[in-house]
Amino acid sequence: MNQTNKIWVTEFLLLGLSDDPQTQLLLFVLFIGLYLATVLGNLLLISLVLIDSHLHTPMYFFLGNLSLADLFFSTNIVPQALVHMLSKRKAISFMGCAVQLLLFLIFGCTQCALLSVMSYDRYLAICDPMHYPLIMTWKMCGHLALACWISGILVSLVDTTFTLQLPYQGENKIAHFFCEAPALLVLASADIHKAETAIFLMGVVILLAPVSLILVSYGSIIVTVIRMKTTSGRLKAFSTCGTHLLVVILFYGSAIITYMTPKSSKEQGKLVSVFYAVINPMLNPLIYSLRNKDVKRAFRNTVNGVKSFRS
Repeated sequence: MNQTNKIWVTEFLLLGLSDDPQTQLLLFVLFIGLYLATVLGNLLLISLVLIDSHLHTPMYFFLGNLSLADLFFSTNIVPQALVHMLSKRKAISFMGCAVQLLLFLIFGCTQCALLSVMSYDRYLAICDPMHYPLIMTWKMCGHLALACWISGILVSLVDTTFTLQLPYQGENKIAHFFCEAPALLVLASADIHKAETAIFLMGVVILLAPVSLILVSYGSIIVTVIRMKTTSGRLKAFSTCGTHLLVVILFYGSAIITYMTPKSSKEQGKLVSVFYAVINPMLNPLIYSLRNKDVKRAFRNTVNGVKSFRS
């Protein structure tokens, strides 16, 4: 059939993670559990950062922004995936797919930028503590956070524009559980080289550049920590930075596999997407809570305050 006679796609069918009803039911239970944990964990962390005065520091300000991005990131994907797991026809309109893709990229790219800013904050706090309060003022924190969100929006607009300006005719089945650029490009009815190049270049900007900054920051931090004379100082520094570094490895590792490496199998791509789109937003507040004395202390103080108020 000639391409000009093909019907333009007005909706997509998301094939999901499995077509087996029992597997879909198990996935539904797993996903709803992970999503509830994500919502509760991130809302709790955001609330603690807002309520507890001891957490009114640059590090927790950026952490609050990260939790907000995590919350929106997961909410953009998981609720619809849950509905589709219980539905026979897993359809999403072209416009709905475009909006989901745009929001996915905005919140995902913002997380990338925030993680790099958080590493810079730790670098200043540990390597240049004398000048840290002078540099990392609340005005500077606000500007850095705003820059993270703006960079996320700009990069996502480029990726979304190059992905959606392609013609989509005929095939409309997406081998994925949400609208993601690599899965969409496979269905395009034209050459996708320019779109792939644009997405790769944006990946360099929002993935590889921040990773480079993080590596440089942590290289300096490690050298500084090794030179510390007190064991307690080393342990405190490694504890704080270890938490952040773990989150960085989990998030950037899975994102780089998807956007910066040669094409993998569809099943492998979906599994990696499950990790950074569903599991990682749930892990972030958990990691920061379990490994952070300040957050645990703030939680205890808040609980005790509520008990005192009720009594």
